[in-house]
Amino acid sequence: MSDSGQKNPLAALRHDLRTPINHILGYSELLQEDLADQGIKDFTDLEKVQQAARQLLELINSRLSDETFGGLSFQEAVASSDYKKISSSLESSAAEFTDHLSKLTGRILVVDDQADNRDVLAKRLERQGHRTAQAENGRQALEMMAAEPFDLVLLDVMMPEMDGYTALGRMKADSALRHIPVIMISALDEIESVVRCIETGAEDFLPKPFNPTLLRARIGASLEKKAFHDHEQQYLRQIEETQKRLEDELQEAARYVVSILPPPMETPFSIAWAYDPSTELGGDSFGYHWIDDTHFAIYLLDVCGHGVGAALLSVAAINVIRSGSLLETDFLDPGQVLAGLNETFQMERHNNMYFTIWYGVYDTASRTLRHASGGHPPALLLQGGPAGDQIEEVHCGGMIIGVMPDVTYESASLLIPENARLFVYCDGAYEIKRPDGPMLGFDEEFVPFLRQNGRSKTLPDDVLAWIRGLHGDQVLDDDYSFLTIDFPKMK
Repeated sequence: MSDSGQKNPLAALRHDLRTPINHILGYSELLQEDLADQGIKDFTDLEKVQQAARQLLELINSRLSDETFGGLSFQEAVASSDYKKISSSLESSAAEFTDHLSKLTGRILVVDDQADNRDVLAKRLERQGHRTAQAENGRQALEMMAAEPFDLVLLDVMMPEMDGYTALGRMKADSALRHIPVIMISALDEIESVVRCIETGAEDFLPKPFNPTLLRARIGASLEKKAFHDHEQQYLRQIEETQKRLEDELQEAARYVVSILPPPMETPFSIAWAYDPSTELGGDSFGYHWIDDTHFAIYLLDVCGHGVGAALLSVAAINVIRSGSLLETDFLDPGQVLAGLNETFQMERHNNMYFTIWYGVYDTASRTLRHASGGHPPALLLQGGPAGDQIEEVHCGGMIIGVMPDVTYESASLLIPENARLFVYCDGAYEIKRPDGPMLGFDEEFVPFLRQNGRSKTLPDDVLAWIRGLHGDQVLDDDYSFLTIDFPKMK
């Protein structure tokens, strides 16, 4: 007997008296269904038995009620006539869904300390197409659920060793079991315990004796919810597998993007770089290569946005520059190169994406750097002087690549002094948002930092560490690309 039964002897008496009557009702209804299957339609005697049993139940409920003995132990709303109204309403609503829900079947665990109760309920469920298993208390039920899957649990409230409330609480605390729907089996005067169970996570309750229509409807509704949960978990697993596959493919694509970047150089130029995309795939790319024996090209571009589309466009543009595949273009003339890129990569043909670029060609014979810019930040030249290192902008303004056709790009020239270092970078190197302050100032902070630290052999990484500290997060808002180029000394 449960603790509630021990504390309320009257409730225990009602429970013990109703149990055999419920058995009579249950078995008589099963027998009636058997006879109906055999074509027998006269159930007069069985109906008399059922009527007498229901009258006995009403007498027990009314004569042995707490009100009759001067106490109120459960809600008046579920006593007698109010409960009948609620039950009648539920029957009417459930009948509308019976056809749909009756098609759902599952593996159901029936938990009740009374063997006859379990037997009657299990047989009725099996007639409806369900597969059943039985447990005589909450502890045994938990052991069975840990060993095999179930779609639904019908759980009695009052049981020895472990009652339904305790078993339910342990189920809902177990991540492997909490998704299994539970319908509490109860008598009317256990309604307070039922309310506690529903608050703990039970789906519904079934009052004894069982109404066949309500039984079918409530079990069908619970199985429908379980089926929805199972489908949802299946979809989640599929989404997780797809996401994992996409992540693997993005990582592979990111490795490819990095693989096409040129290795650092030691001679005759000393070139170092740092690259840190803000997402798996960034829109920055850069390169450098010999055009002929005396001309060396340096370039860095920045596609608007991030992700796969930006990465594809940046790789395509870099490969065009590297391969020299722009028709009728002199790659020794930066202005012509940018004009050719602009005609090739018009944004309406590339998902409305555009890019900025800085492109320079260094002539080793004359130590002259010709350069052009398509909407890109200026390169910076660090050179020594009587007052120490100074920084000069290396910039020739021009339209962003891809915005409009037939744009002319000018080239400018600059004589490179001895012991000079060139910085080429994207705007993600200085457009840095502080968590609680103004953005990093280009002239006020970025340029002075490069002037002070510009000779560092690890400068590209030094700048990255510095702006990360200002930003307050390891992940920057934009891609980071930074090149340092030390030109050879005069012969």
